[in-house]
Amino acid sequence: MRKLSLFLIFFGFVYILQSGSENESGNKFDLPFSVTAEEASEEIKPIAEMVQGDQNAPIEMIEYASFTCPHCATFHADVYPKLKMNYIDKGLVKFIYREVYFDKYGMWASMIARCAGPDKFFGMTDQIYRKQSVWARAESDVAIVTELRKIGLLAGLDESQLGQCLQDGVKLRALVEWYSENAKRDEIKSTPTLVINGEQHSNQSYEKLTKILDEILEKS
Repeated sequence: MRKLSLFLIFFGFVYILQSGSENESGNKFDLPFSVTAEEASEEIKPIAEMVQGDQNAPIEMIEYASFTCPHCATFHADVYPKLKMNYIDKGLVKFIYREVYFDKYGMWASMIARCAGPDKFFGMTDQIYRKQSVWARAESDVAIVTELRKIGLLAGLDESQLGQCLQDGVKLRALVEWYSENAKRDEIKSTPTLVINGEQHSNQSYEKLTKILDEILEKS
């Protein structure tokens, strides 16, 4: 798992996010104003939760994950498909996906995934994780953005939509604030982290996860 030492660099702006005001070495960081004065005057809309499953399911599972986290990619390849088939699609689990931002690349991937809208978000997420070893290891920032754009184009977005999403400073600022609030409230220290009916769990194999879920279902 990757510990949360977070920095985001996006179109010339530097973001350093910590769960407190100091990092491990005691250095204090300020969160620079992330958008221009003109952009800041625009209303920041609430960030939409990305949800699958029955809203009234007996179990609510929140996954905190980073698009650049290899363990998260493994979870989505090995655990999530079975979780979706056996629990989410059967109305037993309400699944919420929340992004964690380790770096600018994870932020860019998040903005691309959300650019497609809620209906395509989880399909985009699947493709981003499947191709993580390609886009996340590209040789430059431009190459990484190009690979992420390819994923967006395959999902039916056009270049104009992708450009607007990647340059949306207001949305970026809202995402950073939303993530920071969620991570502090739920005390997220690593990814993937699962919050199941309010109780935090580290990364789990499918077999261990089913034991946790089945115990809850037996009591409900």
